Amino acid sequence: MTRQIIATDKAPAAIGPYSQAVRAGNTVYFSGQIPLDPATGTMVEGDIAMQARRVFENLKAVAEAAGGSLDKIVRVGIYVTNLGHFATVNEVMAEYFHAPYPARSTIEVSALPKCSDVEVDAVMVLD
Repeated sequence: MTRQIIATDKAPAAIGPYSQAVRAGNTVYFSGQIPLDPATGTMVEGDIAMQARRVFENLKAVAEAAGGSLDKIVRVGIYVTNLGHFATVNEVMAEYFHAPYPARSTIEVSALPKCSDVEVDAVMVLD
């Protein structure tokens, strides 16, 4: 099986030794996205809703670079530093995903890169 590295300048460049996403066969594995502005490389300022929107915009850009869309995502992993943000992140996710929704986990963590309050990774299957 060959691996194809997915990269786009419409999402933030990796801040470590990893790729934005990797395609193996018809499956694309996304690295976690935090609310970095791809144009400036700086964190989006604002509340959890603004951060979550930037994260989902970044995921959307990587999905499109891989030849897919958010509708092709089958699994989402959400990491938040405060489960009190759960409802807001749900509301923002509903702006980007429509039924049938992907499988999902939401996990509270003690910290995220660059002091982000939210990070999201995903798995997408292409036809």
